[in-house]
Amino acid sequence: MIALLATVTGFANNSKRDSKKTSIVIENVKEGNLLSIKDNYGITLYKESIETNGIYKKGFDLTELPDGDYIFELEKDLEIKTIPFTVNANLVSLNKSHEATYFKPFVKQDKDLVYLTKLNLNNESTSINIFSNIDGDYKLCHSENIENGQVIEKVFKLEKGNYKIVTSSNNKEYTTYINN
Repeated sequence: MIALLATVTGFANNSKRDSKKTSIVIENVKEGNLLSIKDNYGITLYKESIETNGIYKKGFDLTELPDGDYIFELEKDLEIKTIPFTVNANLVSLNKSHEATYFKPFVKQDKDLVYLTKLNLNNESTSINIFSNIDGDYKLCHSENIENGQVIEKVFKLEKGNYKIVTSSNNKEYTTYINN
C-alpha cells in the first residue's frame, strides 16, 4: 500500500492575512480523492474533489471555526485517512497521535459469486448484511457479525436478482449494489 503522509503547519508569512492560515500537505493523492473537513458530529463543513495526482497543498483559515474538535478526512478508493485537529481560542492544533486509517471493503462480482474483502488492522467488529430486492423493497437475506480478524475474506453465492450489501465497521457504513 502506498503510504500517506499528512502534515499540518501554519504558514510562516509576514502577511497578516496569511498568518491565520493552516496549510495541509498530503502526498500520494489521486484525481477524484475527496478531502473533507468534518465537525465532531460528522457533519461535513467543507468538501473538495482532488483534481491532480501527486501532492495536494492548500491553506485553510480554520480560526473562524467555533472552538471544538474537527477532522480532515481524505477518502481514497479503499481507505479513509482521518487527521484530527482542535480549534481553541482561534488557535489550531493538530492531534497527530490520533491520526487513523480505515479501510473500506472491496466487493467484486463474478457471475453469481460475490467476493468481499476488507483489511481490518484494528480488529474492529464488522457486520455484513445482504438485502435482496423483492418487488422494489429490500429484505434482509443474510447477516453476520465478525468480531476478530485483520483480513476479512468472504464469498457469497447469490441467486439471480438485485442486492444491496451493507458493511459496517469503525462507525462507518459502506453500501454496494449488485445486479446479477
